[in-house]
Parts: sequence; C-alpha cells; structure tokens
Amino acid sequence: MRLQRLTAMATVIALLSACGGGGGGNSAGTGAPTATPAPTPVPTPTPATSCSLRARQDWAAAQLREWYLFPETLPSSLDPTPYTSVGDYVDALTATARSQRRDRFFTYVTSIAEENAFFDSGSSAGFGIRLATDATQQRLFVTESFEGAPALAFGIDRGTEITAIGTNPGDMRTISSIVAANGLDGITTALGPDNPDVTRRLRFVNRAGSRELDVTKADFALLPISSRYGVEILENGARRAGYINLRTFISTADPTLRSAFANFRVQGVTDLIIDLRYNGGGLLSTAALMANLMGRNRFSSDIFAFVTYRASKSGENSTYSFIPQPESIAPTRIAFIGGGGTASASELLINGFVPYLDDRAALIGSNTFGKPVGQIAIDRPECDDRLRPVAFVTQNSVRSPDYYDGLATIVKASCRGNDDISRPMGDPAEGLTRQALDFLAGRSCTPIGGITSQSLGEGVRNLVTPGRPSTAQREVPGLF
Repeated sequence: MRLQRLTAMATVIALLSACGGGGGGNSAGTGAPTATPAPTPVPTPTPATSCSLRARQDWAAAQLREWYLFPETLPSSLDPTPYTSVGDYVDALTATARSQRRDRFFTYVTSIAEENAFFDSGSSAGFGIRLATDATQQRLFVTESFEGAPALAFGIDRGTEITAIGTNPGDMRTISSIVAANGLDGITTALGPDNPDVTRRLRFVNRAGSRELDVTKADFALLPISSRYGVEILENGARRAGYINLRTFISTADPTLRSAFANFRVQGVTDLIIDLRYNGGGLLSTAALMANLMGRNRFSSDIFAFVTYRASKSGENSTYSFIPQPESIAPTRIAFIGGGGTASASELLINGFVPYLDDRAALIGSNTFGKPVGQIAIDRPECDDRLRPVAFVTQNSVRSPDYYDGLATIVKASCRGNDDISRPMGDPAEGLTRQALDFLAGRSCTPIGGITSQSLGEGVRNLVTPGRPSTAQREVPGLF
C-alpha cells in the first residue's frame, strides 16, 4: 500500500505510506496529505561504474542506514565483497531484524519498471494461476485461475490438481518426486521463468478427468476483482450479505469497488463478507478507499490508521482519517476471510475496523501472515533499482499491539475454517464463505485463537512462494 511523494534528487525517493504496494492519489479521501507523483527525472549521464555491483551495494546500505525502521539491528559495518548480488547483501544487513521476526524478507530490491507495470495495471507474465500444496507438500493444486490468462483457457481452474511438470512428454516429473529431490523450490524451477513464450507440459486432473498438454506463459493484466465471482449479494436467511473478493490492492480495483458498494447501498446491504484469503497487500490508497466505502457512519475525527516512522524521521508520520464516499455504506457486521496469505494492506484494513465494530468484525478461516510494518520506495533510476526498506509501522486508532504473529489474537471475534477448493470462492456452500455467512447470522463457530494455517490439518493449502518472488508474486501470493 502506498501514498507517494517524489523528490527529484540524485536518487529519487518515493515515500509510501503503506505496506507493500504502489502509489496512490487523492481519490480515496485518505485524510493524509498527498501529492500528484512527479515524473521520474531523466537521469544525468553517469559513468558505467555507478551501476557496478559494489556501487549499488553501497547505495543500498546508505539508504538503509538513513531510513530503516530498526537501525539498531544493522551491523556497524559489513563487507559487501562476499555477496554476489544487491539482494543478498541487503538480506545480510537485515538478518538481525529477520531473526527477531520483525523483517521477514520484507526489505528487498526490485525493478522500478516491473513494479510500476504491476501497480499501474496488474501487468504480469505467467500461466495466470495461483498454486498451493496440501498439508503434506506432496500434492499441487490450483486455488485460483485468472481471467484473460493462458491456464483458464485450457480449463485449468480452482480445484485442478497438477500431478506432473516437464518440457516434453519424455521428461515429465511427478510433483512428489520434484519435492523429494529439490523441495518446494523445485516446483518454481520446474515451472520455468515467468517470461512470455516459456512453455511447460502439465499433467493435471480436474472435473473433466486427466489431461496432459503444453501451456505457454503470456503477458496478462490481472483483474484485482474477478469478473466471475468477485462481487456477489448472497442470501443468508432473512438477511443478505454483500460479498467482495479482492485479490490485491491496486488502483484498477477502485472503479469496481465503488460500483459494488453503490449497489450494496441501493440494495440496503449492511452485512459484508470481505474475502482477503490470498491477498498479500498493495496500495494504501486502495485500502483507504475500501475503508472509506465501509465508513458511511464514520466521522472525519475517526482514525483509520496511524503510520509511524523511526524517531529521526518522525516528520514523515501520517494519520489517515475516514472520509465517507458517495457510495459508502454503514456495515452492521463484517466477516473478513483470511489466512496465511493475508498480509500487509489486508491486515491493515481488518485491524482498522476492530476498534469500531468490536466483536461484530470477525476473522474467518485461519491466522493471517503478520506484517504490521510497511516499506517505502527509494529509486536509483539509472540502474532500474528500487529499494524497499521497512520504514514504518502501521497501527489502528487505539494503537493495538504489533501483530507479527498475525491478527488472530487482535480481532475480537473469529471463526475457524478451511479453504474449500472444490467450489468457487463466493459460493454459499464453499467452506469459508459458508462460515462467514454463519458468523453474520449469529450461528456458533470455533474461534481461531493463535493457531497458524499450517496447524489446521485437513483441507489446508500452503501457497507456493519462490525464494525471490517478483513484484506480482509478492502482492499475489502463489502466482505463477
């Protein structure tokens, strides 16, 4: 999530008030100062050595020493020579905070062009599927398939099991043999780089039976809200519930969110199911818009979130107040569907409503990831380097404790449940959607408590995440 202010300097610093996405403008009514992002300056020609590995490593270290939220954890000095990439050096510099679970690889280096492409339009390349293993990590399932991407055109959709991967009929390897030899990273390697025209042969099983065919990766624009099941009004006894499945917080979601809430308002819907089960985060501007669309009965004095930097950067601190929108509704109850893939902007949204709805806002499913901190973007355009150091912590209006272990102990109500990939998300009979409807109707359930998604047993899916995820894979966990 991000609110951008760009300053043209030798390096371009994009200060982003959020937890993992791109830049935001004023349309959400965030209650914090914003500025229209300035165009990235054309870099002054510099010697080739300015983008040497050592120069890039030194630059990254200098930015961390200025902006990192946990400066006391940085080593006083660390020779970059043994590290063969900027990313490896950044990982070494932040190792102490990682060991304390305060920075679980949240700080990283990425490509400016790649990240801008994703946050501007959802641009990505791949098969267009979200993958997860079962609890034993021996079976591979498709938990979601994206419209306009290659896989869905072949009938590879939610619930499909991929049983083998290869490049031709003669080198097919089963999932269990790949994991046995190379662990979960072996799956990422077997699927190949996420570049257009990369082809892999997949053996899979779905309702139509078993098939084996070649699927070629392609560029596609990820829809943040599915055109098939992203927005629904579900019957729930004598009441109705508005259902929204948000895949990621990017700006292209904004018009659909406004339209959905406008319809909820006309239909008199006040019970909501906000499905964030796989949502890894994104733009603060979109998170703030969504909060405001659920804030018809909030006042400008009501705070959605505090964003707090280290003491030396306290001038960057921001307070985000609710600003109701023309489409806003006043929810009576909200069931937030979440799990281990729910992080960052998603957690901020959930946490922001805890003080206002108390036990009328519930977490449905399993514990969330646990990321109460956010990154800023610091750019070095001549090298296409964007450093994303953890630079601030986010809190709700009552400044609830940090939730590095997830939100299960922060929310006042919760209902334990499993992801049912045999049915579409938003289907009233699907496991987590059904559990959300039960909560809204006041029916009893088993609380999540402090358990993790991995301890739930039968039906649990663990999203597959590469060791070095792309921007799209960070924000859309499990994406390939």
